[in-house]
Amino acid sequence: MNILVTNDDGIASSGIYALTAALRRLGTVTVVAPDRQQSAVGHALTVSEPLRVTRIWRDGQFFGYAVSGTPADCVKLAIARLLETPPDIVVSGINHGYNTGINVLYSGTVSAATEAMLLGIPAIAVSLGSFDESADCSVAAQTAAYLVEHYHELGIPPKTLLNVNVPPLPEEQIKGVRITRQGQGMWNDAYEERLDPMGRPYYWLRGIYNHLDSDPNADDVAVEHGYIAITPIRFHLTDEETISRLKERF
Repeated sequence: MNILVTNDDGIASSGIYALTAALRRLGTVTVVAPDRQQSAVGHALTVSEPLRVTRIWRDGQFFGYAVSGTPADCVKLAIARLLETPPDIVVSGINHGYNTGINVLYSGTVSAATEAMLLGIPAIAVSLGSFDESADCSVAAQTAAYLVEHYHELGIPPKTLLNVNVPPLPEEQIKGVRITRQGQGMWNDAYEERLDPMGRPYYWLRGIYNHLDSDPNADDVAVEHGYIAITPIRFHLTDEETISRLKERF
């Protein structure tokens, strides 16, 4: 099995290292990831400047390719130029921080998996609910490896990806797995004004994430209660109901 691994936290993150180690027992793993932090870039592509690729070594061995672009760039470039043959599956992660609710639209992690899905390749996005780079990624890595190993038994249709969110808990405290829907959680955003050393103002985005669901089958609620949430996601955005209504008018 040929597995492409990417992320949005950058090729130096602990999450991608743990994920790669877990997947190597299943086949040949190629890592193509951003050369720096690219969280919340969504599905952005680099079109106004060149992409540069650097070979990265870790623990004395070749680890993967660092790309001066976005997560979606990494998937497109890997499949178009860096890999001899298309991968059998793409796994994006392990992201530090949940990608539940509205976050799937902002997430570079989910967008990398989305790009693979759009190219007709099975894809999984994996996130751990902790921003601590030293957090234990073992449960998330094991979950990803299980899903990759058994992917073709799951009957996932084309143009659907799996979005996986794992609570930052020891394995014995995980209550189980829930198959969930995307929750309704939203950010209450604000821009904090600060001054640089020259006295010039700049603005820093901050926010509080609001859980708007009580449904136990929503991804936000599942992870909050100690469950691994697996959400099948499709990106068909057309409002069919409104099409019918507009056709009647026009």
